[in-house]
Amino acid sequence: MTDTTGGPPHEEAHGGGLGTRLNWLRAAVLGANDGVVSTAGLVVGVAGATGSRGALLTAGLSGLLAGSMSMAAGEYVSVSTQRDSEKAALAVEKRELREQPAAELEELTQLLADRGLSPEVAREAAVQLTERDALRAHARVELGIDPDRLTNPWHAAGASFLAFTVGALLPLLAIVLPSSSLRLPVTVVSVLAALAFTGWWSARLGGAGVGLAVLRNVGGGALAMAVTYATGTLLGAAGV
Repeated sequence: MTDTTGGPPHEEAHGGGLGTRLNWLRAAVLGANDGVVSTAGLVVGVAGATGSRGALLTAGLSGLLAGSMSMAAGEYVSVSTQRDSEKAALAVEKRELREQPAAELEELTQLLADRGLSPEVAREAAVQLTERDALRAHARVELGIDPDRLTNPWHAAGASFLAFTVGALLPLLAIVLPSSSLRLPVTVVSVLAALAFTGWWSARLGGAGVGLAVLRNVGGGALAMAVTYATGTLLGAAGV
């Protein structure tokens, strides 16, 4: 039976805890990165059109709330779909174990043999795993699902909301706290520094090259701010 979760393959049982923590940490870093880039682009664009601190604060807060709520809602829907798929796959497996236990035992034996066990050892292991907890054994070996660690959509939504908010606060505070002559350079420098850090950290978590990841992250953020600032300046000059 194939994986019906519709998502990426799950970590093996022995590494599931570490894999889950790394995935959560990677998602948090990327969520914070999104908060930095989107809010920075918004407030820098407004700064190109007006120097009003009130307008900047209003735009920044609106962007922060809209972005964090959007991230949370999207993550909730996505993880809820994944969880429903996992539950459905477990329900199918439970029914198959009830209706055709012998076939399921043979299937588990073959799966273990495919992982390098000898036929005799695979058979013995399959029997022992089935006697202990057949559903959990098939869930982990066949489906790659840990029934005790199903994804929680509320946790995912809350983490996304928090990560985006933390990232968005940096450009928001950087644009409204300094004096009018310093707010733009302070914002640009702090945002690029934050993007360099998130690019470095995400590369480390993913085992990718750090230099290219940092350059890509910083370059994308700088381009976003340049485009929105130019747009805001043109609109402000036109009196829009």
